[in-house]
Amino acid sequence: MGDTSIRLFVEPPLQAGAVVGVSDAQAHYLANVMRLAAGDTIRVFDGVSGEWRAEAVSVTRKAVTLEMRARIRAPEPEPDCWLCFALLKRQKTDLVVEKATELGASVIQPIITARTQADHVNLERLRAIAIEAAEQCERLVVPEIRPPLALARLLQSWPARRLFVADERREDMVLRPLAANEPGALLIGPEGGFTEAEVDGIRGHPQMTKVSLGRRILRAETAAIAGLALLLSAAPAEE
Repeated sequence: MGDTSIRLFVEPPLQAGAVVGVSDAQAHYLANVMRLAAGDTIRVFDGVSGEWRAEAVSVTRKAVTLEMRARIRAPEPEPDCWLCFALLKRQKTDLVVEKATELGASVIQPIITARTQADHVNLERLRAIAIEAAEQCERLVVPEIRPPLALARLLQSWPARRLFVADERREDMVLRPLAANEPGALLIGPEGGFTEAEVDGIRGHPQMTKVSLGRRILRAETAAIAGLALLLSAAPAEE
């Protein structure tokens, strides 16, 4: 089969000549679904050292071993943008994680508010969704997915980065793209919005900037995707 279009995330670090195994699920996919054979090459990335052409040196139904032949893409600069969003029901949370990965979020932080629709997530499953999205969209990095955090704790521990808070009121300025190399974050509330007490806590935060996402009232998952697209629509940062 020779060169294939298969692209997989593997655990770092990678370097020329390194021999690595893949997970059981990946081995099943390569051997039984894609019919990979010894001598075929695929593309792999590890989130650290770029993308590599890897040759399958051993293929069985349950195990695949790859050898790194050459690096074909060096690591690239990425925007430093976090997405903080109130947890949604499972399918909507999955969608937000998938699209945030495609758009380029560096950190995905679920939050718990008074009106959130859930209070826990399966982090392993969300990471798998993010990995698959990164594999498919040619991204070299998989975003960090953090455990859910209460809104009050998020604000108390907030670092030195701008926090853009999506507000349904139209008088706020429309969200603009981050400048090159500028760290930032987008905060999206739950269906039904933040409570008055939560709004008061957000309003007093020194890093906070209220923004509008346009003329329409958006559902929470749409707001997260549209807002992140606006924030990351500038040209990528330069090294």
